[in-house]
Amino acid sequence: MSREYTVPMSNVTATSLANAAAVFVNNGTVTSLEFLRGWLSQSGNATSAQQAVAWQTQATAFPTLTSTAPVILKQKDPASQISGGAAGAAGTSGVNATAIGAGTKTPIFSDNFNVLNGYLWVPTPLETIIYPPGLATGLGLYWVGAVAQTANWSAGITFRELG
Repeated sequence: MSREYTVPMSNVTATSLANAAAVFVNNGTVTSLEFLRGWLSQSGNATSAQQAVAWQTQATAFPTLTSTAPVILKQKDPASQISGGAAGAAGTSGVNATAIGAGTKTPIFSDNFNVLNGYLWVPTPLETIIYPPGLATGLGLYWVGAVAQTANWSAGITFRELG
């Protein structure tokens, strides 16, 4: 089985905090995770504006999140080893950080997008991010700076559990 999952955020009011996680996944101790896709978009603003984003790791203390469990993409797959959690702890996922956490953030890469178009990252196979089990950091898709318009944001991260 392919064991693919998405941690979704749908049509929420984004946090007004600068440099907050839109979506955050902290691997557990059982399997590796391969990150396959990430996206951010909004429908609350009709004005063209640029928004910076970053894929970053974060060590403890993690962000405070809205607990969001991964959704199964292949309907015969088992439940994910990751469960929803608000504290960003190992083996949990969540969205729309309400506190950024004091842990060290390390950017993997940054990008920018126009909010009218949205952001989509779909790496080629050699560019996927693979997280082994038992790391002391989680991986997130972060807004860089504060968002100009907080209404109606959607986002997500899709990952595969490996062996």
